[in-house]
Amino acid sequence: MAHSYDALLIVSFGGPERPEDVVPFLENVVRGKNVPRERILDVAEHYSFFGGVSPANSQLRALLASLVDELSAKGPALAVYWGNRHWHPLLADTLADMTEDGVQRALAFVTSPFGSYAGCRQYLEAIDEARAEVGARAPQVDKLRLFYNHPGFVEAVADRAAEALGRLAEPERDRARLVFTAHSLPVAMARASAYEAQLAEACRLVAERLGRGAWHLCYQSRSGPPTQPWLGPELGEQIVAWQEAGELEVLVLVPIGFLLENMELVYDLDVEIGELCGQLGVTMVRAAAIGNHPKLVEMIRLLVEERLDPARPRLALGTHGASHDACPSECCPKS
Repeated sequence: MAHSYDALLIVSFGGPERPEDVVPFLENVVRGKNVPRERILDVAEHYSFFGGVSPANSQLRALLASLVDELSAKGPALAVYWGNRHWHPLLADTLADMTEDGVQRALAFVTSPFGSYAGCRQYLEAIDEARAEVGARAPQVDKLRLFYNHPGFVEAVADRAAEALGRLAEPERDRARLVFTAHSLPVAMARASAYEAQLAEACRLVAERLGRGAWHLCYQSRSGPPTQPWLGPELGEQIVAWQEAGELEVLVLVPIGFLLENMELVYDLDVEIGELCGQLGVTMVRAAAIGNHPKLVEMIRLLVEERLDPARPRLALGTHGASHDACPSECCPKS
C-alpha cells in the first residue's frame, strides 16, 4: 500500500435547488470577478425555466449512492463524502464533518475530466482554502488523477452517444453530424494547459468506439467579455455556418466536457441551441451527461485502487498515457 486513506471526497461545482438560492449561488460563482449585476440577473433567468433548480446536485446524489454501493460490494472500505465549491454542501462544511468523524487522509475525485485552471487547479485551490478554514485538524486531501482517456470514461461517453444516435431513424443516423461540446475557456487559460489536446484525444477515442470516422469539437457557454478571446468554434455560430452551406440536416450533440447534467446543458444546449436548430430546420438530439453510469462508478473505484496500490495497472487509452497523480506547482496556471 502506497498510503492509507480512510475516506473518498467527491468535489464538484454545485448548483441551487430552490429559486431563492439562485442569485446567492451565482454571487458565489463570480465572487472576486468583475461581473456586472445585470449579467448575474440575466443568468438567473435561465434557472427560472427549471423552477430555480439545477440538476447538478441530484446527479451528484445519484453518483454518491452508486459509489457507496460499489465500494461496499467490492472495496476498498472508504467513507464517502461530498463537497461543492459554490453551493451546499460546501467544501469547508464537508471537511469540518470529516474532521469531526476522525478522517485523517482522503482521496478527492473532482468531477472534471480535463486539465485546466478552471477544471483542475482551481479545485485544488478550493480544497486548500477549505482546509485552512477548518484548521489544523482538517484531513489531508489528495486529488485523484485526470481521467479523460480512462477506458471507463470513454466507454460511458460512447454509451450515452450511442443512446442518442439510437433515437434517430437509420437514414438520419447515417447522415448525422457528430459534434462533441465542451465549456469554452479564455484562450490564454486554455493554452496554458493541455485542455484542447486532452479534449481532442477524448473525442477521438469516443468516436473510434462508435465507429465514426468524422466528428467535430465545438465550444459552448462562453461567459467572458467580448474583448477577451475565448476558444472556438462557438457551437451556435458553427451550426449556422454549416446550415447556410447546406451541410447540416441532423445534429447529434455529445457534451463530453461535462460529467453531470447542469444548467450549461439543460439551458444552453436544450433550450438555446434547441431553439436555434428549430428555427433552422435542423434535427437535433443531445446525448445525456454520463452521470452515474456504471462504467464511471467502476472507474472511480479503479482510480482509488491504483492510488492505494502502485502495482495495479494505470488504465489509459490512446497515446497520451495516464495523467500524473500530484499536479506540479506550475501545472494549469490561470494564464
